[in-house]
Amino acid sequence: MVFLDRRWVDESGQAVPFGAAMVALALMLTIAVGALGRDVVDAARARTAADAAALAAVTGGPAAAHRLAAANGAAVVDVEAVGRDVLVRVRVGDAVATARATGGDVIGGAIPAQGAAAYTGSP
Repeated sequence: MVFLDRRWVDESGQAVPFGAAMVALALMLTIAVGALGRDVVDAARARTAADAAALAAVTGGPAAAHRLAAANGAAVVDVEAVGRDVLVRVRVGDAVATARATGGDVIGGAIPAQGAAAYTGSP
């Protein structure tokens, strides 16, 4: 009869490496879900800030757009007027959102009421 070494016959002691692998997998999944959640929240905040800034730009010009975007945690990328429409693009984290608002004559002096003009930068 041949005696086999015990370490090659049974699977005792395999729970520790398996458990460590499961903990590492759970940690990686948690980090991935957290990053995805942050991106989704940034996109939603960017859309909200762009909407508010576009509406503010219609009535108060680029300075109002910058104020409303900052109040919503965003930075204005650019403000553009096309006729009676105002397009505002904002950034929150890596997310960029664009919103359009239509109103009366755009006021504030920096955005003309007719034609197309672009405004980029701080007010």
